[in-house]
Amino acid sequence: MAGNGALNDRESLRLSVVIPAYNEEGSIAATVTAFAERLTAEGIDHEIVVVDDGSSDRTGEIVARLAEADPCVRCVRNDGQHGFGFAVRCGLDAFTGDAVAIVMADLSDAPDDLVAYHRLLEAGYDCAFGSRFIRGSAVHDYPRFKLYMNRAVNAFIRLLFGHGYNDTTNAFKAYRREVIETVQPLVSNHFNLTVELPLKAVVRGNSYAIVPISWTNRTSGESKLRLQEMGSRYLFIVLMVLLEHRLSRGDYRRQDLPARRHRWARRLSGPDVLSRQPDQRK
Repeated sequence: MAGNGALNDRESLRLSVVIPAYNEEGSIAATVTAFAERLTAEGIDHEIVVVDDGSSDRTGEIVARLAEADPCVRCVRNDGQHGFGFAVRCGLDAFTGDAVAIVMADLSDAPDDLVAYHRLLEAGYDCAFGSRFIRGSAVHDYPRFKLYMNRAVNAFIRLLFGHGYNDTTNAFKAYRREVIETVQPLVSNHFNLTVELPLKAVVRGNSYAIVPISWTNRTSGESKLRLQEMGSRYLFIVLMVLLEHRLSRGDYRRQDLPARRHRWARRLSGPDVLSRQPDQRK
């Protein structure tokens, strides 16, 4: 498997799973249980951090009960400003593992895919990304209008950054702890955090690999994403990181990495993994 920089020998990483949750009483128990059981079965040392983002239903109570039964589960209440970005940032302040994954509370993400992410991180990649739109992926019951908007936005981001990745907006990704430190400060308060995190990680020189993943529409509750409210917020973050990418001359890149050009070469590493290796000529 090739990546943007030499990979380390496989190492054991404790994985934190951050799950932002707002009024998810209908799905949070199934989500936490599914991921906890799969990680335990795989022998992956882990913690699951559910961030209750000011829920007015029984979400916090349900997670508290799960935590009593499983010491790997804990509930963190976001007592500050509310919103998806605020909740994720609260979780990123609270996690204790060597790496962290962001997982949606509605069980739209697959536990098996998180295991694949963990294997990429153990292999030495800084980031593990998934795509719902490459060979081997699967999407179930994606709302048609949201699907069209998703493909348009991701094509736009891909054109601007030339990073070859077609699912930047998906929240479900995993990062080593040092990546989270590298991308600070995070400024997104809402779902635009889903693009700020991976774009900053890539622009600032972190390695990544992409695997096909599956996505299944929620069967309980309602989506918190409101497209009409997010367009300008997504655009602001994309342009902010693009300006850094084009104008900062690497001032925000990881200092432990060599200077590299920002041209990403696509290389296939088998049928199920895409990795990105930048041109290392100085």
